[in-house]
Amino acid sequence: QVQLVESGGGSVQDGDSLRLSCAASGRTVIPYSMGWFRQAPGKEREFLGAITWSGDSTDYADVVKGRFTISRDNAKNTVYLQMNRVKPGDKAVYSCAAAYTTALQRDPKKYQYWGQGTQVTVSS
Repeated sequence: QVQLVESGGGSVQDGDSLRLSCAASGRTVIPYSMGWFRQAPGKEREFLGAITWSGDSTDYADVVKGRFTISRDNAKNTVYLQMNRVKPGDKAVYSCAAAYTTALQRDPKKYQYWGQGTQVTVSS
């Protein structure tokens, strides 16, 4: 089992930056690819980006490419989502997830473990 806890959410202004963290505990010695997703009220869960266990490969959804960056520090069992130039449309609950695979995954069904999420609100 792997437990994931997100932090770093909050209320920011249009154009601000924010960094979310996802701390993993439990069976973290197993290599997992990690993903970030978000869900706004009334909308489906949306893939944002993913990173391999080694951190040498990443994948981003077009909607955040160039603004958001995923990184990981395996020594700290933590994955980050750096959000730059946020927009009101970025308002959502952001969740991290772990997939027991070496490949990058966009499909949320491929992820075995999920955090509870952290709220991000962007004001114009």
